[in-house]
Amino acid sequence: MKEVQKEVSMEHSQKLFERSLKVAPGGVHSPVRAFKSVGGTPVFFKEAQGAHLTSVDGKRYVDFCMSFGPMLLGHRDPVVQQAVHSMIDTAWSFGACEPYSLELAEWIQARLPWVEKLRFVASGTEAVMSALRVARAATGREKVLKFDGCYHGHLDSLLVKSGSGLAGEGSSDSAGVPESVARTTIVVPLNDLEAFEAALKKHGPELAAIAIEPLPANYGLLEQSPEFLKAVQEGAKRVGAIFLLDEVISGFRVGLTGMAGRMGLKPDLVCFGKVLGGGFNVACYGGRRDLLDLVAPNGKVYQAGTLSANPVGMRAGLTTLQRAESLQAWEVLEGRTRQFCRELTEGFDRAGLPWQVDSVASIFWIRSRTGGPIRSIAEIPEGHKERYAKLFHWLLDRGIYLPPSGYEVGFVSMAHTPEILSQVAATVIEGASR
Repeated sequence: MKEVQKEVSMEHSQKLFERSLKVAPGGVHSPVRAFKSVGGTPVFFKEAQGAHLTSVDGKRYVDFCMSFGPMLLGHRDPVVQQAVHSMIDTAWSFGACEPYSLELAEWIQARLPWVEKLRFVASGTEAVMSALRVARAATGREKVLKFDGCYHGHLDSLLVKSGSGLAGEGSSDSAGVPESVARTTIVVPLNDLEAFEAALKKHGPELAAIAIEPLPANYGLLEQSPEFLKAVQEGAKRVGAIFLLDEVISGFRVGLTGMAGRMGLKPDLVCFGKVLGGGFNVACYGGRRDLLDLVAPNGKVYQAGTLSANPVGMRAGLTTLQRAESLQAWEVLEGRTRQFCRELTEGFDRAGLPWQVDSVASIFWIRSRTGGPIRSIAEIPEGHKERYAKLFHWLLDRGIYLPPSGYEVGFVSMAHTPEILSQVAATVIEGASR
């Protein structure tokens, strides 16, 4: 922290962004990178190591985005890097059977009893899309129930928002998504058992799957109660729908067994990504053996991918998980994050600031104060986006890179030492006081 320059020109980033605007929509390849939510010119980075990013302008930042979650050990962990280099020197892609995906699959299967079989894909969106196809094939039903405030990737049928009423059919939340597709999705508010039961009563026999992020973390950190999650699981079983957990963010991030293990849940199907690939584009869907056996070539549910189970990603993912397990990384990170958030909370309280911080394991969310927990998007205070944007830029100027949106969460990695976290906490409190 102390060695970071406070005043560095953004000229190089500005020029690169101007060039990018001519070749990519909004100048980016994923929307949040454009800084639309916080304003200003996005920083272009040229290097990542440990807990830090270095910009093309030569400024060093403490990174809490961590590629939006995957970098559990930090950027370019040396042991993972060695495994990646070894694999690159061996093969880049086979398009054929190989032992590397088998090793990672067996590692997962041996530790998660609800993953009896799995299929690797290249992204979380692809994992959820494929899992829903399996659910529809298994049940012979068409509709899916999801919760407002959960994000399941950019597939058409789940890129929807709430319709009218407590348990309305979804309406398109993106241009290009046909309303006929959106209407196959039922959208229910999070943490609302009344609305959930109403949806089951009205649509239960039509539901192929009930999908939920057990730790919604794409619209703030909306921690759900164990009672609500278990009610969703029981409701799915009661109406004969597939209980689908989207653990793309929480899987291997909140603990070895994810939120399913943390909350005592047993999904029929589960989706993983992010940490699973150790920084490479790896995801998977898995679950009950009978459901996965519906997938080609065993069954009639077609799904394929040229670069699925890419060997570099397989080695990076397995090495990351093995190293996390040997280091007891999940326990270490939960302790560090808890202390970091305690320092922030005490500082906010001491200064009477309108901020608070929520955390689960190594995930945290700095947000406007409400006193109690926020479990649905309707509870997020008005003006939070604008307040966060000011704090974001004040910290950015001082070499701290938080997620560039007030609705995204931050991540702590093994490279974030207690010393780094304590220095950052003091700076955040100072910035929040401005």
